[in-house]
Order: sequence, then C-alpha cells, then structure tokens
Amino acid sequence: MPSSMTGFASAELSKDSFRIVWEVRSVNHRFLDVSLRLPEELRRLEPRCKEVIGTVIRRGKLECNLRIAGIAGANAGVGLHQEGLDHLLDLQNVVLQRCPAAEPLDVAAILRWPGVLEEPGLLSEQVEETAIETLVTVLDALHASREREGERLALLLRQRCESIASLVTTIVPKLPDAERHYRAKLTERLERFDLKADSERLEQELVLVAQRFDVSEELDRLSSHLREIEATLSMDEAIGRRLDFIIQELNREANTFASKIQDEELTRAAVEIKVLIEQMREQAQNLE
Repeated sequence: MPSSMTGFASAELSKDSFRIVWEVRSVNHRFLDVSLRLPEELRRLEPRCKEVIGTVIRRGKLECNLRIAGIAGANAGVGLHQEGLDHLLDLQNVVLQRCPAAEPLDVAAILRWPGVLEEPGLLSEQVEETAIETLVTVLDALHASREREGERLALLLRQRCESIASLVTTIVPKLPDAERHYRAKLTERLERFDLKADSERLEQELVLVAQRFDVSEELDRLSSHLREIEATLSMDEAIGRRLDFIIQELNREANTFASKIQDEELTRAAVEIKVLIEQMREQAQNLE
C-alpha cells in the first residue's frame, strides 16, 4: 500500500506517577532523517528511539518531541540534582572570573536550568520502557496517517494515468491524417516555389520524413510506462524512488513525441500529456 511521507501523530500514556507524551511530524525527504527532542535525563534513549523509528518508517524527515512530567500528588516534592547544580555553579564561577561585571544567576534562573531539578521517580527503568512503548504507539498512528495520505495520492496518480491513456487512445487514429496533411504541405511548398522534383526521389524523401516523424514507438512506450506505474502502485513496499524513475521515462517519451509531431491538434494533446506528467511527478515525490 502506498505511503505518503507527510503526516502527524501524537500519543500519550500515563502511569501511576508520570505521563509520557510523544508528538511526531513527518515531511518529504530523500532519505530517513530523524530529529529527536528528548528530556535531558532521557538522552541516552536516543539510539534506541532511532532504531525503533527505522523499523517502521523508511523515508521522510521526522521531528519527534518527547515530553515527560510527574503527575500531581503522585510524588512528594521535587529535589535538586546535586551534580547538575554543581556543574552550573562551576560554569558561573568561570564566567564571573572572565567577566566580573556579569550578573550572578538568581534562584529562578538556576531552577530553570536543565538537569538542576530532579523529580522523584522519573528516572526509573519503567519511565524508559514506557517512553519506548508510547513511541511505538505514535509511530503506528503516524504510519496509518501516512498510508491514508498515500492512498489519496495513489488515486490521483491513477486518475492522471487514465487521462494520459485516454489522450493516447484519441491520438492514434489521428496519426494517418496528420501524416497525409504533412505530405500535402510539403508538396504544396514545392509547387509554390515552382521546384521540379523527380517524383520517385520526392517519394523517397517523403518516406524518410514519415519515418523521422513516426511516433508509434513513443506512444507504445508511453502506454507501457503507464502500466508499470499501475503495477508499482500495487506494490506493498516503498515505491517513491521507483515511481520517480518511471515518471522520468514517461516524460522523456512525451518530450520526444512532442518534438516529432507536426500537427497542431496533436501538439495540443502532447502539451496536455506533459502537464499531467508534471502533476504526477509532484505527487510521486510525496510518496515513501
């Protein structure tokens, strides 16, 4: 099932003494790029979190924010983290030695400094496991959100494939008339300039011109690429890069077709095909 790279999800889980909240946003990216914002006391979980994310998400730029808080009344009081406080005060002494005119930290500033306050019970193994458990939940929700968006994009891609196929179907019967019209235009041009040409030689040249402007192979390849896109949309894997390559080939054939065509009506159809392909390219870039 196609999956978009754009989505958002949040998950919250409360235990006896604390609450875990994850928020995850995802946007387009060529590869998997994960940015984690974790509380200082849970920084050591970063490698494990990225490993868990990599098992669910394959492409996209993810911003993951974890918040953790004690539940009011669940623990008695808040303590100071002595090592964090000592480190902060040492830093203050260094600054004051270099800049004697600097204002010392007040109590409020000290208490706001990361790692100074220590909430009882929030550094336990249970907190870490709950954070990972909630991360799995939010990733499942994000994946479901991205799949819903992926289904919508796949529908739009199929609609544009159908539109291109319909245009190709209308083009094919018009090719013989377009060729006859072009031959007549060349003959008329010769007559206008009163140029006498050997009829056999002229016919040979017209045959060469017809071969040069033959677009049957381009139309066949366009149809083949459309079938390949449909098959790719049915795959249960990451398809974004594959689709991007196929659409590049689709665009190449459309450009060749447009450059060969010498008929006004068919040129308009070629332009419409190229517009539809560009829309498909933009949509495919959002797929994982």
